[in-house]
Amino acid sequence: MTINEVAARIEGEFLMFGDWMDKYNYLIELGKSLPLIDEQYKTDQFLISGCQSKVWLHAGFREGKVYFTADSDAIITKGIVSLLIRVMSGQPPEEILGADLSFIDKIGLREHLSPTRSNGLTAMIKQMKLYALVFKTKAEQKG
Repeated sequence: MTINEVAARIEGEFLMFGDWMDKYNYLIELGKSLPLIDEQYKTDQFLISGCQSKVWLHAGFREGKVYFTADSDAIITKGIVSLLIRVMSGQPPEEILGADLSFIDKIGLREHLSPTRSNGLTAMIKQMKLYALVFKTKAEQKG
């Protein structure tokens, strides 16, 4: 599934909820289902700076695709990063770098986050794209 297809599916899921409390509860459920990051990556090296809460993000690269794992000490933030992973994990670096992540605004997420959480969301996206850029560059140097 492409990034746009996954994003469209998420938009549809969020349309099912009438108010933001239901959407927050859904985000919390998504966070609970986030596959756990390996403990070896829960170090300062993998912390995303710019987040109010602690968010650890790791990326691996295999068969031309980037795979992300993450964790957070805040349940809403864990839900947010799980959305981003769902959209971007398993995609080629070029797709991640060019990703249109407007689904975030379409589902109303950014407008319902505090300024510090919104900054954290931006920092998570930036870090994921940075990983993609590194993998893309390394692959080009090999090829």
